[in-house]
Amino acid sequence: MTNTITILGLGPAGADWMTRIAWDAAVSANPLYVRTRSHPAVAELPAHVPIISFDDIYEQAESFETVYETIVERLLAAAQQENVVYAVPGDPYVAEATTHLLLAKSKPLGITVRVLAGVSFVEPTLAALGVDLVPGMAILDAQLLSGRYHPPFDTHLGVLLTQVYDRLIASDIKLAMLNIYPPEFQVALVHAAGSPDQQVEWIPLAELDHSPQIALRTTAYIPPFQPQDSLTDLLNTVAHLRSPEGCPWDIEQTHLSLRKYLIEEAYEVLQAIDDEDPDALCEELGDLLLQVLLHSQIAVDEGEFSLGDVAQSLNRKLIQRHPHVFGDVSANSAEEALGSWEASKRAEKRKQGQADGVLDGVPMAQPALMLAQSYQRRVAKIGFDWDEIGGVVDKIHEELREIAETDAQDAESLAGEVGDLLLAVVNYARWLKVDAENALRATAARFRTRFERTNANIEKDGKQMEHLNLAEKEAYWQSAKRELVSKI
Repeated sequence: MTNTITILGLGPAGADWMTRIAWDAAVSANPLYVRTRSHPAVAELPAHVPIISFDDIYEQAESFETVYETIVERLLAAAQQENVVYAVPGDPYVAEATTHLLLAKSKPLGITVRVLAGVSFVEPTLAALGVDLVPGMAILDAQLLSGRYHPPFDTHLGVLLTQVYDRLIASDIKLAMLNIYPPEFQVALVHAAGSPDQQVEWIPLAELDHSPQIALRTTAYIPPFQPQDSLTDLLNTVAHLRSPEGCPWDIEQTHLSLRKYLIEEAYEVLQAIDDEDPDALCEELGDLLLQVLLHSQIAVDEGEFSLGDVAQSLNRKLIQRHPHVFGDVSANSAEEALGSWEASKRAEKRKQGQADGVLDGVPMAQPALMLAQSYQRRVAKIGFDWDEIGGVVDKIHEELREIAETDAQDAESLAGEVGDLLLAVVNYARWLKVDAENALRATAARFRTRFERTNANIEKDGKQMEHLNLAEKEAYWQSAKRELVSKI
């Protein structure tokens, strides 16, 4: 005959919250194992019930995972000798890791697990807050946010976070939430829900970990935020635009027809970055994201892939290519980190049977300066490079001489020599650790600003640029340059 582990719920507070069947099982147990004595219902049990708690494990273990594993090991060992009655806070099936561990590990040992449903922390917490579960709510263990940089739920849902047992956990919650929610967003801490000591504390998110009331029976409540502006709502809007009831223009688009818009939006993002305009950058990033979502929705409509596939592929790639973050590889500088990334990338390609040429994978569609610098970085890694920067400078002078020696009427040869010169200059920029694309873009922006100021000054003096000689134009140019520098 097999032995049985009976798991019962102590409810969220005192014994009044226990079900009758749970109470009967508890008072007839000999002994009654409890996950912790730090629960009001335990103190209300009859004195004749022998209690064995696992509080000593909490004091010694390094993590809650270790605590739960050790509790389960002890219970299974006891169950091999006799029937076991085990009491947990709340309901055994709500936010109780030991229940699921016992169910998983008891089968191979031939031990039966019987679970007596009870009242969880959810019901009295909702009553204390005066909110309803049905419109939609996420219920999570606060420890899931430990070490995360982004909350793992949709912001249009209300969220209950259990196990907010100390201010360190509250700090983890706050840091993850601040990635989306504003610091002043009002959240609630519900302490000892359902008990005479119940307290609801509304505070700004930024002060979540400041409360001195945080204890073992504290739950955090995060109300719905921007219900029409979550990522889920955005995905729904894009899908609606592509639906039969949507926009005729969006419905007609294909991957190919959207290509020009993807490039255009990317350049507008670059412009906002160059302008150092955070409001414009926010808007332009949204426009760029729209292109990603449209391509993903087109793929869904064509049965190719989904946005979930895109996210999964990217997440796996980021983890695989950062062994210096998620693995056991060391990288103590940006250069070492980049080397780790490239090595992981080459290993992936070899594993997939793809070509592993030095220049494979460099997108030809990128701007020419970026393309040239990408090629030069790649070949330099395998030693195809000058020994010192002097060789790069000599190459620039050599290309200048070749341009001078080229027949000006031979347009094709002249274009080739100018291309060689540009390639040599880009290589010089690489040696100087300067991004050629960004450098030229910034210089072009400065040129435009200075030219417009020069022309404005000329017109202010009642003159026209085309009527000035070179020396006069240069004087105005230098004046504009000084004016702009003085305003920086």
